[in-house]
Amino acid sequence: MEAGDTSSGGGESAGELVLRAAALVPWTRYALAALAIASALLYRFLELHFLGDLLRGLRGGRVALTFHPDSRVYHRVASKCRSLHGRYLTTPWLASPHLQTLFLSISGRPPSFTYKRQLYTVRDGGTIALDWLLASDIEAGHVGSCDGTISKDDSTPLLVVIPGLTSDSSAAYVKHLVFSMASKGWNVVVSNHRGLGGISITSDCFYNAGWTEDMREVVNFLHQRYPVAPLFTVGTSIGANILVKYLGEEGESTPVAGAVSICSPWDLLVTNRFISRKLVQRCYDRALAIGLKGYAKLHQPVLARLANWEAITLSRSIREFDRHATCVVAKYETVDTFYRKCSSASYIGNVSVPLLCISALDDPLCTREAIPWDECRANKNIVLATTPNGGHLAFFEGLTAGRLWWVRAVSEFLCALHDSPYMHQQKAQEHDLHSSLESSIDKSPYVNFMEDGMVAAVTNDGPDNDDNLQNQIVGEIERNDDMVAVQQNENSREIQNECESGLENKNRSQGNAMPVQGHGGSQEQGELCANKIRDAIAPVKKSINQLTRSQGRSVWLLAYIAVVTSWPLLGTLGYFLFRKKFRNSLPAKKL
Repeated sequence: MEAGDTSSGGGESAGELVLRAAALVPWTRYALAALAIASALLYRFLELHFLGDLLRGLRGGRVALTFHPDSRVYHRVASKCRSLHGRYLTTPWLASPHLQTLFLSISGRPPSFTYKRQLYTVRDGGTIALDWLLASDIEAGHVGSCDGTISKDDSTPLLVVIPGLTSDSSAAYVKHLVFSMASKGWNVVVSNHRGLGGISITSDCFYNAGWTEDMREVVNFLHQRYPVAPLFTVGTSIGANILVKYLGEEGESTPVAGAVSICSPWDLLVTNRFISRKLVQRCYDRALAIGLKGYAKLHQPVLARLANWEAITLSRSIREFDRHATCVVAKYETVDTFYRKCSSASYIGNVSVPLLCISALDDPLCTREAIPWDECRANKNIVLATTPNGGHLAFFEGLTAGRLWWVRAVSEFLCALHDSPYMHQQKAQEHDLHSSLESSIDKSPYVNFMEDGMVAAVTNDGPDNDDNLQNQIVGEIERNDDMVAVQQNENSREIQNECESGLENKNRSQGNAMPVQGHGGSQEQGELCANKIRDAIAPVKKSINQLTRSQGRSVWLLAYIAVVTSWPLLGTLGYFLFRKKFRNSLPAKKL
């Protein structure tokens, strides 16, 4: 019976026993357990690294540098930067890439100052806002109150900043960089994208991640206006992709002396796949799409005329916005085609400018998978710096998060590059030819539009200005190609000698009826030969002038064209002028 009672008393299942035991545990213990699990999930979701920083003794992560072993940019410039050879410690209460990125977009604690705005109109009619902060403004003590200007002969280094996607000069990270460089005695200008910075779209062209024409025009404009000032550039996010792509397209012909790329997406196709992979990245994708639609709404009259406005407003991701807006306006076949053609990773091999690239391995927008490690290592002009933490364009440091680490690294690199002999120099032949053309136009306050679309200066010097300009261009070509110049001079001497011999034969045949006497005869003879020479090379000069004004790039090609086109012309002219002499010669008589 006792055994039976025991079996009947123990008839409860294992689940019931577990529930009864669980009921004996106080609810506070469950609350603590739930809080611990939620904290672990949140720590994982936000990618917090505060515990890791504590385990490392709050020393931060070491900056990793990737460069070519024979890179003079590293050994002579980057090696002097303490920031690139130390560690980066995140602000403790922002120990997460998402918290850093969010704090940068919400506050960022930028310095307070006022820009000076300059509107620049590009060739297609678009308008770009150039926001300036000069070193003289900082030295005046009251930022923005000094009405300083830059003279054409000022040698103060000039920095051009290219903001990121839907960002302008008012962004916190841009202000941090601008104020830091202006405080070190540099003149800084922010080149806002079209339609941003409070400027309307004035043409049917919009900017995108691969649009480099605006940067090319702005850089050339600043270089022509301030030819003595060394020109440097810094690109951030999408602006970094535009910068690297521009440097790769220009190669040696860019006037940029040095550049820095911050948090570049590098490969747009890989980056687009990355931001649609996880939940947190999809949140960023949705937020960026909302920003792009806000940008499109500012310019709805123009964009609605060029693309499907209803489809644009329904876009829920960057890819959908690019499909309905960017690809239609920029005339790309597909979104993937747009991403492949506009990715800066394909242009790294042709970069000829000292370039520092900074990226965070935990960047929530621009994944480390897109970083072109091998391409950067193969180019002697590039130094790639990566940090374990930093977020997207954030890199906050200090207890108060009052400064950005990458701003300090950029300042050290550019100052070291400016003090070194390794700044990039534009090709001398292209620069000289362009300078001669512009100097001839700048001598007069007015311009005249020719029938062929060219622009010529209007002066009071008479009708010989165009001939002077042609002679100046030919002179520049002769200085750049000595061999061609020697050949042209020899041809001119041959024609002159033949003219003199022809005149002598003519006088003899006429029985010296009109003898050449004194200086008057020699002057008449010289004028006759000079007219013949001028008539012979006038078409060549005109062709060189038109080609140089329209292209202005390849002086060697123009010189080659001049030689090839002048030989048949000179040979034909010589035949008709001296065929009588040729017929009277001994070989002709034998024939």
